[in-house]
Amino acid sequence: MHYLNNYKALLTALLSCWLLLSCNNHNDAAAIKKDYITSITFSPGEENKIVEALLSIKDSTSILLKAGRYSFDNLSIAQVNHIALRGEGKEKTILDFSTQTQGGEGIRVTNIHGFTITDMTIRDSKGDLLKINKSSNIVIASLNAIWKTADSTSGGYAIYPVMCKNILIEDCYAEGSSDAGIYVGQSDSAVIRKCRAAKNVAGCEIENTTHAEVYDNEFYDNTAGFLIFDLPGLSQRGGYVKAYNNNIHDNNNRNFARAGSFGTSWGVGNAAPGSGVIILSASHISLYKNTIINNNAAPVSIASGFAVDDKAAEKISDNYAPVSQDIHIYDNIIEIGKTFPTPTYKHHIGKLLVAIEEKLNAQDKGRKGMRIPMIMYDGISSNILTSGTASNPDSICISQPGPNMFVNADLLNIQTPKWSPNTNITPYTCK
Repeated sequence: MHYLNNYKALLTALLSCWLLLSCNNHNDAAAIKKDYITSITFSPGEENKIVEALLSIKDSTSILLKAGRYSFDNLSIAQVNHIALRGEGKEKTILDFSTQTQGGEGIRVTNIHGFTITDMTIRDSKGDLLKINKSSNIVIASLNAIWKTADSTSGGYAIYPVMCKNILIEDCYAEGSSDAGIYVGQSDSAVIRKCRAAKNVAGCEIENTTHAEVYDNEFYDNTAGFLIFDLPGLSQRGGYVKAYNNNIHDNNNRNFARAGSFGTSWGVGNAAPGSGVIILSASHISLYKNTIINNNAAPVSIASGFAVDDKAAEKISDNYAPVSQDIHIYDNIIEIGKTFPTPTYKHHIGKLLVAIEEKLNAQDKGRKGMRIPMIMYDGISSNILTSGTASNPDSICISQPGPNMFVNADLLNIQTPKWSPNTNITPYTCK
């Protein structure tokens, strides 16, 4: 009888758990309906209805796209609030823009307060795959954004919120961009986590954006893994970016950024093949507890706008300062391979990195055969603007023990007989 009672109790408990789970699943579906005033479902073959529905969409609407492949020219949603666009899974709901004949973006979202896009793949638009402009409270989750061919014919950005506030990008994958797979521009308060980006020029870029956290991501098999930078002439200055617990590895591919907007003096065309992390004209940056390995030209670079633009001083404003300041780099695992990637030798910035390695090894015979150090600082400080002489006026703080960790590249003098890159990390060691 004792065993029978135990068996009955176990059966009752299992039944209760099953009922609870069933209720929870039912409640999840009900919660979506309750959370939005209107819920609409479409299936493949109803593309025209979907386009019309998005153009006339009202506040508080959830649209579900059932599993299958959809073919669109483009999709647009504008000037409404509280909208969700959902699929039935990244591998199940596919939005194909490869036959696009008009419009730049695949999906364009403008002036929306509260937008969620989840559980689908978008692919092969002529321009950006997903552009979200001047919106707030954005969730981009469980999304693949892919071009089948990774070259200069691809669009610039796979996932691209710009001038937005309160952004979450989570569990996404971006591939094939001729600029950046994941690009957050001129925005405030962004979290990028648990994402992957491969076969882009840059895996992820944070541009003129404040209060961003980038963590638990993997950026690999790009030209450059991760970029943080400010550009001149934009709506705001960036800063206060934390990047941690990321795996940034094997970014050694050729730079295929297209000419024009992406290949200008300020474009991602400046990213040398073999770059892991590039910090350019940025401030209040913390890079810590990342794994940065096998980025075989420059695992970490700290640079100023003067390194890529001889007119940078003329562009200084309230929203732009060319010199990187308050940069903290610590507790990362950083390793470099034995040789530069072949594409590095053909790239204009890549050639500078090769020259730095050769110059260091020529100056110090004890370095014969050694690689360029793990952290390359261009050495251009705010002293250039103030005529100052401080050894570290811009609060570059590095705590990365180990050999061959740092080089001040002295890029101001690279074209003069005075050029003398050095490996003295002492002025930049965190106090």
